[in-house]
Amino acid sequence: MSDPTQSKFASPPPLAGEVASEATREGASLQAPDSRRGPHPHPPPPAGGGGKQRKGRKRDVNGWLVLDKPVGMTSTHAVSVVRRLFKAKRAGHAGTLDPLASGCLPIALGEATKTVPFVMDGRKTYRFTIRWGEERDTDDAEGRATETSAERPTPEAVRALIPRFSGLIEQVPPRFSAIKIDGERAYDLAREGAVVELAPRPVEIHHLALVETPDPDHAVLAAQCGKGTYVRALARDMGRILGALGHVVALRRTIVGPFGEPHMISLEQLDSLCHRAASGEGNLAELLLPVETALDDIPALAVSRADAARLQRGQAVLLRGRDAPVFRGQVSVTASGRLIALAEVDHGEIVPKRVFNLAGLVGSAGRQEGQ
Repeated sequence: MSDPTQSKFASPPPLAGEVASEATREGASLQAPDSRRGPHPHPPPPAGGGGKQRKGRKRDVNGWLVLDKPVGMTSTHAVSVVRRLFKAKRAGHAGTLDPLASGCLPIALGEATKTVPFVMDGRKTYRFTIRWGEERDTDDAEGRATETSAERPTPEAVRALIPRFSGLIEQVPPRFSAIKIDGERAYDLAREGAVVELAPRPVEIHHLALVETPDPDHAVLAAQCGKGTYVRALARDMGRILGALGHVVALRRTIVGPFGEPHMISLEQLDSLCHRAASGEGNLAELLLPVETALDDIPALAVSRADAARLQRGQAVLLRGRDAPVFRGQVSVTASGRLIALAEVDHGEIVPKRVFNLAGLVGSAGRQEGQ
């Protein structure tokens, strides 16, 4: 595969002075700017097509596309490309991967955007490389060196440190992050030269392991962590304790919630398959996972078509007798195998909280295997 930064999908180069490498900022985006980069323009319309014409071709597309995001592309630009290929009305992603990082970027299309929070609350798995001997102001390779060290940790020293970074820990986010301070983004303040002091906050590291030590200057680790964890802050803090200092030079995300590498597709593959589908050689619905894939951890409740119609109008439904659910809490409601709503159940009463209208193109990938 060619260098992704030189492909037709690549993001425009960053503006002078921009820093772009945040790989773990939490936050869904509906065509929102990426962390630390500022507003990013959408790709230009195809030749011969004005804005009004493109808007007229937009359609309802509902499902999840799990992109294998290449290095060198912002998450926002990746969403724009996917949205354009599907001619979708709405799209967003479930957790930013900035240009330095590659891998699993779940993109929600249409009604799937209503399920983004459930994906973002799930665990994430990363494989990352730390370069020892230098700390940078962004805690990654795109920043400015602030301090150096001649020390290099042994593999044994790294392994011995891992228990201190496992479980529930306190972590100070990087200065170049999207966290707000008095209404301003920390990365904006840091760019302007302001002193940025962020309070530590609890994050959970479910698993951390040393994978390999290719040379004395580098260590490759794997981490499974919860929402809000900054991998580059992890590298920074480990480097400080070891006396070697360090920053992230490579990062790949392999899992986000229910989505992993088996679901991922590259932009080149997606572009080819979309063009084949446009010529009648494929079905776009088979490229998308169903909206309800994001709700695998939520109990499902089937109702009749009559009750489904009430729920879709925003009206509560009371189930009695054998049909009454025996549990309380949040459920995903279906009728005839079709997702209807997210609802709260209490004493047999189903109260809709989010209603789905799965009109148009609906993701069907995996249905044949019973997923």
